[in-house]
Amino acid sequence: MTLREVRWQDIPALAELERSLFGAEAWSEPTWWAELAQRPRRSYTALATGDVITAYGGLDHGGEVADIMTVAVAPGQQGRGTGTRVVRHLMAEARERGARHLMLEVRADNLPAQRLYERMGFGLVRTRRRYYQPDDVDALVMRVDLERGAATPGAATENAAATKENRHE
Repeated sequence: MTLREVRWQDIPALAELERSLFGAEAWSEPTWWAELAQRPRRSYTALATGDVITAYGGLDHGGEVADIMTVAVAPGQQGRGTGTRVVRHLMAEARERGARHLMLEVRADNLPAQRLYERMGFGLVRTRRRYYQPDDVDALVMRVDLERGAATPGAATENAAATKENRHE
């Protein structure tokens, strides 16, 4: 499997993989067109064997703080270190482009992804209540300090304040 930049001609395969993984929340082909049109601020990487994409991830390069926009791994590749390889690549790319911190949102009901991000040094910053629709699932906002490869200091304190704040929503 080879890591490479996502190409325009990958869009149909990406949209199909999205539908199989994310159902109603999947990015459509027009969404993928819009995302790829935002280069160089946005970048997307595919892990592929030949023309078959088995995983992908994307970044929004916003200066000192970059955001992971998406990470997806085909069902047959889950649990084999594929997601780790993609996230490690995204972290390196963000660092190379000058980011000091990397943030992401993950579904509160996606425990395998949460464990992956925690292993990669991400820490919980706050919870966004009912962020993922139409399922009404919370989003966990996580952040890593790319200079130290560890959860950003103060993340636990910020999360406690955010949790208290979210109780009133």
